[in-house]
Amino acid sequence: MSRARRPAARSATVLLCALALATTAALPAFCAPADSGPAHTAGTHTHADADADAATAGERAALGEEHARAHAERRRAARGTGGYAQSTRTASLAALTRSQALTNEAHPPALSGRFAQFFPSPDFGVHLAQLPTGKVLLFSFERVEVDPTKETGPTDRIGPTNAGRAFLWDPARGTGASAFKEVRPPTVLMPDGTHAPRPAPFFCAGHAFLPNGMLAVFGGNTGGKGGSGARLSFVFDPWTELWYRNRDMAVGRWYPSVVTGADGRQIIVSGQSERGTGTPTPVVERFPAKRLPVPWRPYDIPQDVAPERFGADAPFRGDYPHLFSLRDGMIYGLGRDADQQWLFDPVRETRRDLPRRPADFRGYGSAVPLPAGLRGPDSVLVLGGDPLDPNTYRLSPTGWTTEEPRAFGRTQDDTLILPDATLLTVNGALSTRDYGHGPFNPKADLKYRHTELRDANGHWRLGPVQRLPRGYHSNALVLPDGRVMVTGDELQQIANDPDITDPMDGSIELYEPAYLHRGGSRPALDAAPRGELAHDSAFEVRSTTAAAVRRAVLLAPTTVTHSVNTSQRHLELRVTDVRGDRIALRTPPSPADAPPGYYMLFLLDGRGVPSTAEWVKLGVRWGSAAPSGPGRVIVSAVRAGSARW
Repeated sequence: MSRARRPAARSATVLLCALALATTAALPAFCAPADSGPAHTAGTHTHADADADAATAGERAALGEEHARAHAERRRAARGTGGYAQSTRTASLAALTRSQALTNEAHPPALSGRFAQFFPSPDFGVHLAQLPTGKVLLFSFERVEVDPTKETGPTDRIGPTNAGRAFLWDPARGTGASAFKEVRPPTVLMPDGTHAPRPAPFFCAGHAFLPNGMLAVFGGNTGGKGGSGARLSFVFDPWTELWYRNRDMAVGRWYPSVVTGADGRQIIVSGQSERGTGTPTPVVERFPAKRLPVPWRPYDIPQDVAPERFGADAPFRGDYPHLFSLRDGMIYGLGRDADQQWLFDPVRETRRDLPRRPADFRGYGSAVPLPAGLRGPDSVLVLGGDPLDPNTYRLSPTGWTTEEPRAFGRTQDDTLILPDATLLTVNGALSTRDYGHGPFNPKADLKYRHTELRDANGHWRLGPVQRLPRGYHSNALVLPDGRVMVTGDELQQIANDPDITDPMDGSIELYEPAYLHRGGSRPALDAAPRGELAHDSAFEVRSTTAAAVRRAVLLAPTTVTHSVNTSQRHLELRVTDVRGDRIALRTPPSPADAPPGYYMLFLLDGRGVPSTAEWVKLGVRWGSAAPSGPGRVIVSAVRAGSARW
């Protein structure tokens, strides 16, 4: 995509899109495997697109052929709502709202937090990323069905109905439709025999952050064969709010995993190949290639940049393995099968075995690198993935141990590290599309709506229930203000859509952790360094409540899909001095402890209540200017430059 495609030029397109959406029906979409691999979808399309004729001349003129076709497809899908009436959706949402309120009367907010807001979204949120601008990127697919008892997405579609979509949510603009902005994926021609243009079908891709705050996205769905892997490679630039395409990967990947290492480069593993479902690739790739620089500054935009093949393979039998870069600088690959636990050396490009996990096969369940104080994590907690096993399993330097169980087993769950280092589990189901009453049945057992909370001593307890049950494709992340955003699961979202004919066919729920309900004021973080901060170096922040501050922490922003979250990280910062409104801090020791990039900096008081975060950038590129020292404290505000990389 050309750099000349400026944000201003896009604004007219976005406005036209909004006007067109106001007169058309809601979107179709999805991506699909079961716990053992991507599921097949009925109704495969092998023609280019018969619905193109349904697009009006006015739509074509205002939006272009491709976008007009998408609106025609939305209308077609919305006409097929007879099998699942709007009255059913409305009644279901009302019943869930009532049961949530009744159940949560037993969970005082000061002890367990509370779910505070529920509002519509234009996207299902299959993929989610907290950007360093404070905005949240959501992306998924154009739906092709509005009956939640059927496959809603174009998993096995051939042609332009197999397409992606993406939106930004700006929490500063509230929760209405105006708080969302469409950021359409680049138009691509897929090697599916039709060569028909469509927004890149990058759903069920893998993604991770680069040191310059951009999100790199790899893979997607080519269509057919039960779901086949695409070689696509993109970055989303949060500063210009544009997508950029890079050179294709060596192999197609659908359901791959990606992690950023200590050097800022990314390792890409697994994913169903171009041959279709059941053919995960063993090929490992690295982005960018070693001969190329790592994107470091906000204006270092990777475009037409190549990945390269890594020296070792990773023959995972299952897709979406968990990947973590721990404090030793190694990449830990934790597969779904108990015997596929591997350690990758990103320097020597080798792979060796890790101890076998005590538990057998795990489906889609979460895994978290456990906070380890002033150093980076050296252990991982594996949760969920087996509805019959509530135990949690910890991999540490001494091997695997079985830890305290949660209240019940679940799959499709999301577990987050909160600023106070406690853990929160949200979402979950009995299996991929089963919430306790059979697959593709929107009814759900109440227990799968319960959150669970883990304290600093490793003890779990049940928390309040969320409004919607959210299982497959559910996601969650921590916002800079300390709240938790919960979204995802297109089946449940369309089954409880208050108006299936409008373009807001997703939903978002906001959870306020207990630390926001302890009374009194929150700590203030008034200013933080704007420049790059070197590892193991001193810096200062300003706070009008400095005397009350007891802790300072870095929390890495989340990018998550399919219960796989490779970016999470929590680090305590050493507090070296407090004088007046100035707090002297020290950064983590090395890039292995905290890979280079943007982090949310929180100050916490003695009650564990966090401030609203400021963004800081950790890591100094060789030859760049020195970071702001203790005497240079300025309000945190990142600005993108205009130069090319």
